[in-house]
Amino acid sequence: MTSKAKFRLGTRGSPLALTQAREVRRRLGEAHGAFAEEDAVEIVVIKTTGDRVQDRALAEIGGKGLFTKEIEEALIAGEIDAAVHSMKDVPTWLPDGLVVDHVLPREDPRDAFFSPHGDSLAALPADALVGTSSLRRQAQVLIARPDLRVEPIRGNVDTRLRKLAEGRFDATLLAVAGLKRLGLADKITAAMSTEEMLPAVAQGAIGLEMRADDDRTRGLLDAISCVDSGRRVVAERAFLTIMEGSCRTPIAGLAELGDNDSLRLRGLVALPDGSAVYKADIMGSAKDAAGLGEALGQELRKAAGPDFHDAVTGH
Repeated sequence: MTSKAKFRLGTRGSPLALTQAREVRRRLGEAHGAFAEEDAVEIVVIKTTGDRVQDRALAEIGGKGLFTKEIEEALIAGEIDAAVHSMKDVPTWLPDGLVVDHVLPREDPRDAFFSPHGDSLAALPADALVGTSSLRRQAQVLIARPDLRVEPIRGNVDTRLRKLAEGRFDATLLAVAGLKRLGLADKITAAMSTEEMLPAVAQGAIGLEMRADDDRTRGLLDAISCVDSGRRVVAERAFLTIMEGSCRTPIAGLAELGDNDSLRLRGLVALPDGSAVYKADIMGSAKDAAGLGEALGQELRKAAGPDFHDAVTGH
């Protein structure tokens, strides 16, 4: 294979991001004989603002787009052919000329609970300290247990679990999907039910971003994309778009496929302190995934009322 034919995947450099990029490379090799050799697909590590700033919560420094901005700039510049993202980190609106039309088969979307005190929030003692930088998790923790305290915790999986082991926190939460991909599922105290902790939109999904006019890349990625996972992500992100969600707003959503091409979509929006929460649950056809997401978003926006956004942002 000539260097011109090499396919370049852009990714963050975290252990999880690299594991996900290698998964994409493996699938490309299986789908396309020309990519069977390991060096046929180059993994290009790009450091993002979100990786560089580790001492503040994402909401304070600009939101989840901080994990994609530099990678998208490389994609626009033609320095990479596709970007590998954890879809829950991808902003609702993409830069002009870029699309995410391909999603790998989705991993378990649930949240993992870690604590030496027991296997659930209910097992924590009063006034226990939970470490999470996710406002979505914070809000749902405080909805379930308003007597608990929540403080930000940043860093990779090992860093967070070390802080827990050192007794700096009584509990923390991480995505089950990432732990499974890293081979760390055995460390999970318990996987939380989606009734207790509704996941982040697109949690557990790996998305592939590309230039909209790049037909070569589109053809290559078509072979490894999962239609069912894609529909679920489309529904959840359409919901998020209507909610105008960002890292400053505790929003959760989960689409699940059922029999006869049906799709169930649940959504939640709350105040960060858990003092107000609105939930909705709808069913429809998976073929109208985007329409279902929009309908759920409209239902929750109406339920929350016009003053809710101001309450979240403090305006």
